[in-house]
Amino acid sequence: MIKLTPMAPRQAGRLAAIAACALAAAACDDFRSPSYAQTAHPSQEVRQNAIARAPPAALLAPVSAPATIAAAPDPGNPTAPKPSAVQASVVQAPADPAATAIEAASAEPGRAPSHELLIKVETLLDRADFSPGVIDGGVGANLGRAITAFEAAHGLEVSGKPDQALLDALVKSDPGPITQTYLITKDDVQGPFLGTLPHGFLALSKLHRLAYLDPLQELAERFHMSRILLQRLNPGADLTAAGTSILVVRPGAGRLGEPVARVEVDKANDQVRALGAGGKVVAEFPATVGSTERPAPSGEWKVSAVVSDPTYTYDPARLTFGDKRHGRLTIAPGPNNPVGATWIGLTAATYGIHGTPDPALVGKTASHGCVRLTNWDAAELASALKKGTPVVFVGTAAS
Repeated sequence: MIKLTPMAPRQAGRLAAIAACALAAAACDDFRSPSYAQTAHPSQEVRQNAIARAPPAALLAPVSAPATIAAAPDPGNPTAPKPSAVQASVVQAPADPAATAIEAASAEPGRAPSHELLIKVETLLDRADFSPGVIDGGVGANLGRAITAFEAAHGLEVSGKPDQALLDALVKSDPGPITQTYLITKDDVQGPFLGTLPHGFLALSKLHRLAYLDPLQELAERFHMSRILLQRLNPGADLTAAGTSILVVRPGAGRLGEPVARVEVDKANDQVRALGAGGKVVAEFPATVGSTERPAPSGEWKVSAVVSDPTYTYDPARLTFGDKRHGRLTIAPGPNNPVGATWIGLTAATYGIHGTPDPALVGKTASHGCVRLTNWDAAELASALKKGTPVVFVGTAAS
């Protein structure tokens, strides 16, 4: 069993001086949630004020990634995955039939990829910084794009399929275990949790924090997994009880291995690519990029701010939706905030790259101008950016 200590709960007040990157611009109103689908986004005026007030070093301090937990690397294997900030004590690989099947999964020519193989490939891609989005063990466009990007970046024949050549390359670069056993702690289940998201911006503005809905959402996001996969790997387990041992995947550590010299937002392929100093793609993330109604910008812009745990402002004077009777409303930070847990502001007024409270919809539903990533991908990208990093919008969105 790999017994891990989870990341301490985020403090709602951290970066409060700069979290006034409040979101109220009509160009960036792509909020979606299981409970409601009204949308809203960053106020350029408030964001500029936040930049003016906050020291640049604090504003652009590395953003803490969501709690990703990796097993300690093998000292004799320099290619083994690096540990995250949360250290783990490795005793042995999980002795679980589901874990054994995932670890042993391989591609068979002429046969559809197994559920276990897809989990394995998605997890390895996540650790290689070619994100498939939510790890769910299913076939989809996000996985295909991640595979294609990894193959192209590593000189493989581009197939876009989870074949054995891809799997061999992924395992060669990262031979560590795919799964791990995690012991749920009291901190994981003590909350506070929202239960459900209330409907409407007025109700949201009354909350002190847009916290997780329940322990299941928190654990799923920590390990970059879908809620359904987490439940399927742990049938009958009480995911709300401290002391419960659960099987999870071992995702990436949440940090890129090198600084990002340039970001490309591909409107045609719903991708965000991070390029290193030599122009090599060092990371790729699935994204929701604008919509026909409110398209993302074109051309080259720059990073103006990076904010962890941003607040969000609904400003009826600048937005064309929502109930305007209650006036300007500020929504507290948290993973279920309309722009998730990370905001990367751009010099293109009112536009940014940000997280989302519903990672399963990334790359699958239209945005309203901004660029939406999973919370963990947004945090990972933000950790390697600095003020002034170029962000180039390329391609043409499909109509």
